[in-house]
Amino acid sequence: MKLDSIMGKKALQCVRALWRLTKDFFYPPRCPVCDELTDAEGVLCEACAGRVQTMKEPVCKRCGKPLVDECMEYCTDCRKREHTYRQGKAVFVYQGGIRSSMYRFKYAGRREYAVYYAKEAARLYGGWVRRNQIDVIVPIPMYSWKRRQRGYNQAEVFARALGRELELPVDTRVVRRVRNTVPQKELNDRERARNLKNAFQLVSNIVEYKCILLVDDIYTTGSTMDEVAETLLDGGAERIYYICISIGAGF
Repeated sequence: MKLDSIMGKKALQCVRALWRLTKDFFYPPRCPVCDELTDAEGVLCEACAGRVQTMKEPVCKRCGKPLVDECMEYCTDCRKREHTYRQGKAVFVYQGGIRSSMYRFKYAGRREYAVYYAKEAARLYGGWVRRNQIDVIVPIPMYSWKRRQRGYNQAEVFARALGRELELPVDTRVVRRVRNTVPQKELNDRERARNLKNAFQLVSNIVEYKCILLVDDIYTTGSTMDEVAETLLDGGAERIYYICISIGAGF
């Protein structure tokens, strides 16, 4: 190996180490659940280590929502409607400490929480991602005005952290949100479908990826995921899966 190449790598390592020290000084790592200071980024504090439960069976075989009856295959929502994506997984149930964690992640600038979410997602579903031969990770896009107001798209922050964990590329440009929409939680099923109609658009007419992993922060009924999945399938993608950070119950 050439000397200049070795020196270049060492310089890069030094820069990265200096950046980590600087970041930890000005933005010390915090527990993703209680927001108290912790030892390292992406690690729960001792008090919260036993308070968080990641997703476990039984779950809906289509959307990944938790079920109360292990004899059931699908949740109430998935029994009533078809989805355009193949299958989805969630890391946490949207309750307790994760609910407040997600709020700070979305609205209080706690982007560093994504490291913890991604580590847990990779631990739970790394094998599932490999078996499905995912080509790329695509975050659910945010409307440009809303992104400027908030300063970041939380789905994109999670996607990049997950991409690093799974060693997969992340593409934030393949699809965009071209219309601002009302928050889905405020609408019924019919209003949700109408709210999202033509809200997403491919940046180019042809999608170069065959198998895509969509990611988002919270999954409710799947209307947003379905609409983005349909847009990608219409553009040439063959299979769409997803991982979300948290999901509601599917009893």
